[in-house]
Amino acid sequence: GFNEPTPIQVQAFAPIMAGNDVLGIAQTGTGKTFAYLMPLIRQWQFQQKKTVSMLVIVPTKELVVQVEEAFTHIAKYSSLRAVGVYGGPSIKNQAADIVQGTDVVIGTPGRINDLLLQGTINPRQVKKLVIDEVDQLLNLGFRKDLTHLLDVLPEKRQTLMFSATMTADVETIIANYMQRVVRIDAAAVGSTAEGIEQRLYEAPNFYSKLNLLKHLLHGDESMSRVLVFAGGKRMADRLEFMLDDDFGGELAVIHANKNANKRLRTVEDFAAGKSRILVASDLLARGIDVEGVTHVVNFILPEAPEDYV
Repeated sequence: GFNEPTPIQVQAFAPIMAGNDVLGIAQTGTGKTFAYLMPLIRQWQFQQKKTVSMLVIVPTKELVVQVEEAFTHIAKYSSLRAVGVYGGPSIKNQAADIVQGTDVVIGTPGRINDLLLQGTINPRQVKKLVIDEVDQLLNLGFRKDLTHLLDVLPEKRQTLMFSATMTADVETIIANYMQRVVRIDAAAVGSTAEGIEQRLYEAPNFYSKLNLLKHLLHGDESMSRVLVFAGGKRMADRLEFMLDDDFGGELAVIHANKNANKRLRTVEDFAAGKSRILVASDLLARGIDVEGVTHVVNFILPEAPEDYV
């Protein structure tokens, strides 16, 4: 079903196949998950002993699930096996899944570090490391987990990093932990996708914004699947409370304080059309991959242009 590769997929394939460390500057939604999975799976050597030889680090549980699904899809006819791990569910069950024979572990930094510390993952056997949304990982406070991970893994490994922005923190990580880096700029930072119509409404305060949002949701039938970014967790909960009387049966909310299973079910319900409106914190601005979203509302404009676009 793949007819045309995206620019990041075209540009990343040969350098990754050649064994180079790669830095890919690309926005969310440009196909970078397949950009690293396709060449890594292509160059895989069949090995009798199943050991974790590749780690994929992502910032959120939702992204763990999406990357695991993408891997399962593209590795369907191979013998490769991937396991997704993140905080919340029992680490014993996740460790048991890995021990059964796993090639790839996809996870959040804290949980992967825990599995390394308890010996479930042997760092010396890791040959490939992918760090996706590295700027977001650093912004979310994962620096300590990330640097610990990079310190314990073998120096002789292939490292692939993908980021929407090129910040000073990202440059520091590259300088300290990557070699022979091939940089790929697949999309100008801050560029918007084609086919998006953008509107700005000047509203002076919370209640003006709230009433305007209600007015639009009531009056515009084309707003059939609406993603509302609310800034932080408290604002997301407040918006849910204020919108509940008007849109209770059509409304769902998602942020970091919700448990992992509930967050995943909420995204699935939104993707399936069971919820018309999904209110989310900016934590999830990168990583919600849902087809058919008609409108994205930034109730509070994000500070980073990359999160907005």
